[in-house]
Amino acid sequence: MDYKADIGVFGGSGFYTLLENIQEIEIDTPYGKPSDKIALAEYEGRKVAFLPRHGKHHQFPPHMIPYRANLYAMKQLGVKKIIAPTASGSLQPGIKPGDFVICDQFVDRTTARKDTFYDGPEVKHISPAYPYCPELRKTAIDTGKSLGITVHEKGTVVVIQGPRFSTVSESRWFSKMGWEVINMTQYPECYLARELGICYANIALITDYDVGLEGQENIAPVTHEAVLRVFDENNEKVKRMLFEMIKKIDLNRKNCECDKI
Repeated sequence: MDYKADIGVFGGSGFYTLLENIQEIEIDTPYGKPSDKIALAEYEGRKVAFLPRHGKHHQFPPHMIPYRANLYAMKQLGVKKIIAPTASGSLQPGIKPGDFVICDQFVDRTTARKDTFYDGPEVKHISPAYPYCPELRKTAIDTGKSLGITVHEKGTVVVIQGPRFSTVSESRWFSKMGWEVINMTQYPECYLARELGICYANIALITDYDVGLEGQENIAPVTHEAVLRVFDENNEKVKRMLFEMIKKIDLNRKNCECDKI
């Protein structure tokens, strides 16, 4: 393949507005086609690949996203680092809508997703003990703070199957376990990156309080419309942070072992 990129971003087409000379390409993988065409562009001397994980028209619900194809396509392009912003809910009162959480752990509550490249005959067991790249996380934390964004330096994201939201009882359970963030797409996306030896960091943009916090501050149950509204309101913050990170990322590995598979 002639096309190459250093950095991958799982994000929507809204990011393209800050780029010039975009080239959209189609890629086939052994796991099928990715969610959509991949947009290639150069920014500050870095070659970047953008892929909307849900597709440009949001045609893939969380449980139907072709995660393996998406990650493998990035690998085929030579991507070394992936930045993955996500719309997420808060499970703790101190983490507010509009805040960013740089997750360091996940809890998988999904079912029947294709979540490994090792279906046999080759078998490997890749440890997800520390699933997010510490070096890339530090870049995200430092960048967010430099831009005046409220950034929580760590957090556990519980990943639910989707597309439904949690019940009140489920959400209260997650909150009482001490987990901070709830989302529908972090698993298996971040683990598949680890299987491929790609550094990966999540930026969770908090769009709402999850339903289990209902009643603590007259918080209404989450709705899809409310999530989209808050995400749109904060999209400029996400863009600024992403492009600042792209400038700062060290493409050489120093303080991580993400490629040890």
